[in-house]
Amino acid sequence: MVGALVFAVGVWLLWRSHAELGRNFSPSLQIVEDHVLITDGVFRRIRHPMYSAHLLWAIAQMLLLQNWIAGPAFVVVQIPLYLRRIPAEERMMLEQYGDEYREYMGRTGRLFPRLER
Repeated sequence: MVGALVFAVGVWLLWRSHAELGRNFSPSLQIVEDHVLITDGVFRRIRHPMYSAHLLWAIAQMLLLQNWIAGPAFVVVQIPLYLRRIPAEERMMLEQYGDEYREYMGRTGRLFPRLER
């Protein structure tokens, strides 16, 4: 039951992320001329909701599959991707959007909403 709920949240978050990015989505690390910084919707609190969605999907897979290899396989594959891609993406965004992105980073969490103090 918990695995199915985590999976449903992950799928919803992935869908919302794609919908809110619209034409700003690119599967490769690139910004084209008409791209703008999206900070509304699910991006209001999370800078990388697509990666969050994939992580939730991976956690759901561990909860749903009763196999010691297949269950954690997605998490094992995702971790190196996060460690390499997210910093590269954030460098690209800082180069493109500068202080606007720095301010956005200050008020949002990277993969999960920032807890208020």
